[in-house]
Amino acid sequence: MPSKCLPDALMPREKLLSHGPQALTNAELLAIFLRTGTAEMNVLALSDHLLAEFGSLRALFAASAMTFCSHKGLGNAKYVQLQAALELSQRYLGETLARGDALTSPTQTKLYLTSLLRHRSREAFYVLFLDNQHRVIATELMFEGTIDSASVYPRDVLKRAMDHHAAALILAHNHPSGVAEPSQADRRLTQKLVEVMSLVDVRVLDHFVVGDGEVVSFAERGWL
Repeated sequence: MPSKCLPDALMPREKLLSHGPQALTNAELLAIFLRTGTAEMNVLALSDHLLAEFGSLRALFAASAMTFCSHKGLGNAKYVQLQAALELSQRYLGETLARGDALTSPTQTKLYLTSLLRHRSREAFYVLFLDNQHRVIATELMFEGTIDSASVYPRDVLKRAMDHHAAALILAHNHPSGVAEPSQADRRLTQKLVEVMSLVDVRVLDHFVVGDGEVVSFAERGWL
């Protein structure tokens, strides 16, 4: 039956207005985004069907345009809307960190870095350059590599830190394998960057490793 004929208790928009977005299931949130179903399925049924086909919201969000648009009920317009929504979310998190102290917002920092790194199929190394109040000056993709490694050059990180007049850094990279546990190479690189940055009184505050649904913090492990 069409979604407009569903009881109010089952209408995602009404449920959100009454109880807040946290009360909605993944399918209900997706239904609000999709807005309409198909001739065969109302929007809630379509949402359930798509989540089952893709396996998860993460897989749906990470799908290429071709894969996304190949599913019934989806198309270029919805793909563009989804990418815009994801980008807005990422920019919102970035602006939040730019205004506040990144160290006092560890959850926001992890969310922001996860939004940058979670969908990448190759290893990528980001640096957050911070001022002396730990506000984000800039976020840069410094290096990108293969599916399991990226060559990181401390001298290039040092140069960009000086260009930005940064007082501190937060490092982040992803493990496309999905396993967030830092390797010995990750730990050696971090120590090398700490040593190089200390020469110009720039602190390395943390190094986050982003996996599939997990983020490991070097600072929380006591490694910095």
